[in-house]
Amino acid sequence: MEKRHFSALWLLLLLPYIGLLWVPFYNMKLPEFLGFPFFYWYQLAWVPLTSLLIFVVYRSVGDDE
Repeated sequence: MEKRHFSALWLLLLLPYIGLLWVPFYNMKLPEFLGFPFFYWYQLAWVPLTSLLIFVVYRSVGDDE
């Protein structure tokens, strides 16, 4: 059985989950961005941000993990 090393960078993957978990935090109309209410563009902004976080963690974790 191999021993796995836990990297603190894995915790970055919890940010999208936490950021979208509590809906009352972003369930509002204002501020608008390009005509989209905050509710929609906040969620949409997490898509590229999550991809970037996954990329950072992937590149930082060694091949042996």
